[in-house]
Amino acid sequence: MARLIYIMGPSGAGKDSLMSAARMLLPAGAPVGFAHRYISRPADAGGENHVALSRAEFGLRLARGLFALSWESHGFAYGVGREIDLWLGRGLTVVLNGSREALPAALRAYPDLLPVLVSVPEDELRRRLGGRGREDGTEMERRLDRARMIVPEVPGLVRFDNSGPLAERGRALADLILETLDDRRE
Repeated sequence: MARLIYIMGPSGAGKDSLMSAARMLLPAGAPVGFAHRYISRPADAGGENHVALSRAEFGLRLARGLFALSWESHGFAYGVGREIDLWLGRGLTVVLNGSREALPAALRAYPDLLPVLVSVPEDELRRRLGGRGREDGTEMERRLDRARMIVPEVPGLVRFDNSGPLAERGRALADLILETLDDRRE
């Protein structure tokens, strides 16, 4: 049975890199799909590969019910398309980059999802945010403040430390995804 794996954590925790590394380590033919996000920021803004939408385009898709999940964060609108419902219905486990604040809504929509909270120590988070050069000092401090957001304990929550080498942590996430597939077959 397919399941939604909901990856979340603060900006700079390495969610996109981690998911990309795990994706490359999964065996060919593994019944797993990685969802892309629709975001109201330019495609060349750096960071994840996403579908760039204007605010008007995003609003139109939202009004027409084309998003399975949507939220606002850091001044942008984020959405995950309804295609994930088709993927889940066809037996694919879906991995997506979600939002800590949107977790309650995601749990209402997908009560069987596996929540995975990715984190790194604050000094490492500061280094990573500074290294990517997308935020000025004020915005970086806002993101660090937001990183301290408490995520409520929910059933099945996996706390995932992403402070080690990317190859090692990517392998750990790939293993978690594969374990989830094995658990669902039983």
